[in-house]
Amino acid sequence: MSNSDNQIQGKIFYTSDLHLFHDNVIKLNNRPFQDMDEMVKFIVNKWNAKVKNCDLVRIIGDVGYPKNQQDVENVIKILSILNGDKELVTGNHDTKFLKEKSFRKLFKKISLYDYAKDGKRKVVLFHYPIEEWNGYHNGSYHLFGHVHGNEDNLKQIDRRFNVGMDVNGFVPVTLDELITKAKI
Repeated sequence: MSNSDNQIQGKIFYTSDLHLFHDNVIKLNNRPFQDMDEMVKFIVNKWNAKVKNCDLVRIIGDVGYPKNQQDVENVIKILSILNGDKELVTGNHDTKFLKEKSFRKLFKKISLYDYAKDGKRKVVLFHYPIEEWNGYHNGSYHLFGHVHGNEDNLKQIDRRFNVGMDVNGFVPVTLDELITKAKI
C-alpha cells in the first residue's frame, strides 16, 4: 500500500493523459480545443476549481509529450500551479521528465505500478488497462489511462475504470464519481 494513504487530508482524485505540449493530441483525439494554449488554460482552470491544496491527485501517466527542453520546463511550470499533492504512476510518455529533478520533486511518489487505498477500497493504478489485477477477485479496483477514449476493443470489466482526461471532461475525478458514472 502507498505510504501516503495515511496522510491524506482531503479528497483523492485520479486522472491520466494530460498530454501537455503534445500538439497533435488535440487532432488525434478530437479534443475540443483550438490549440495547446486553450487546452492548458481549460485544464488548469477546471483542475484548480475542483481540486483543493489539501487533496491528492494520482496521475496515471502521460503528463506531457515534450518536443524539447522548453516543453519539459513548461510542463513542470504547469504542474507546479495545479492544486493538490500529486503522485505519478508513469506512462509511456513520461521518460524524458523523469530525468529532471525539478519534475520529480513535484510528486510525493513516483512508480510504474501502484497498489493503494482510497478510503477502505483497494485500488490498483497502472497506465495500461489490464484484465486482472491484485485483489481483482476480492473487490479491488483498477484505474488506468493510455487508451484515451478508444475503448471499443476493451472488454467491459467491473471495477476497471479509465481515468483519462478525454473521457472525464478534462478534469480529475474521484473513485465515487467513476462508480456513479459506470452505473448510468
